[in-house]
Amino acid sequence: MRLDELDYGLPEALIATEPPPDRDGARLLHIARGLGQLSHRTVRDLPALVPEGALLVVNDTRVIPARLHGTKASGGKTEIFLLRPLDDTGARWRALGRASKPIRAGTVIEVAAGFSVRVDSRDEDGSLGVTLLADDPFAALERHGEVPLPPYMRRAPTEADRARYQTVYAARPGAVAAPTAGLHLTPALFDAMRARGVSRVAVTLHVGAGTFAPVTVDDLDQHPMHAEWYEVPEATAAAVRAARATGRPVVAVGTTAVRALESWALDGPPRGDTRLLIQPGYSFRVVDAMVTNFHLPRSTLLALVMAFAGADLTRRAYAEAVAARYRFFSYGDAMFIG
Repeated sequence: MRLDELDYGLPEALIATEPPPDRDGARLLHIARGLGQLSHRTVRDLPALVPEGALLVVNDTRVIPARLHGTKASGGKTEIFLLRPLDDTGARWRALGRASKPIRAGTVIEVAAGFSVRVDSRDEDGSLGVTLLADDPFAALERHGEVPLPPYMRRAPTEADRARYQTVYAARPGAVAAPTAGLHLTPALFDAMRARGVSRVAVTLHVGAGTFAPVTVDDLDQHPMHAEWYEVPEATAAAVRAARATGRPVVAVGTTAVRALESWALDGPPRGDTRLLIQPGYSFRVVDAMVTNFHLPRSTLLALVMAFAGADLTRRAYAEAVAARYRFFSYGDAMFIG
């Protein structure tokens, strides 16, 4: 796929920098793939759009307060941005660092009383291997870390973002960006879908900062896809196999759930890193419908949506959303593609 095929015009005023007043209060563009039709709905219409008896798959990753501000022994101010966990304890991380002077291995940065960051290594790409020195690293992050809002929001996070930049079912800490399609879902919506025979299971994909990385090569095949850690638990795998065997549609909430499911379906391990890049021409093995937000131009996530809905129909949907003044990106409106 060519880079210019992933571009579209977006007025800056349509970039959502605040969440809607209610989680389920966003607009929803319904893309009926088989008919090539678009219709304007709301997120509260999802229970009527998700097919009766479907299997709904969500991503239960939890966004961590990944940005840390601290001080070196010399007194120099330092910022550490955690990129991805290197173990299950929350202690070891791949990170980026910013300070007035290069941050060297062996440096200890004090964040708060009883909470420091030790720099263990510095890689050739400038990233750091760090260890969080705290009795409970995840608890220390919750107390002293800052919510990592996407850079295009151009504002400092508030206390409200701790709740709203997190799904209501977030369970496994490790993401540095939210699986944003899930931000719209509420217990009331799940109850309404359950009444229609829709069951819910979870995968985990820890969304990394690479999700915001634009494609810069002319040919998408040459794009160095970032790695993200995922897991498809056996209970979820069994539910998916049963749904496929009985003809029940599988509905993925978000592109991250899609990538986890499709990585597993391609004979990938049930747990590990994925670098799966989905673009037009890809043959989906698991997912029959999906909920997703509107994605950045020149992004691999937009390529994934084009692969699922068709490139021409996706372009028409995005043009329709811009014309109708939909809100875009993480805190923006959504699409249901089925």
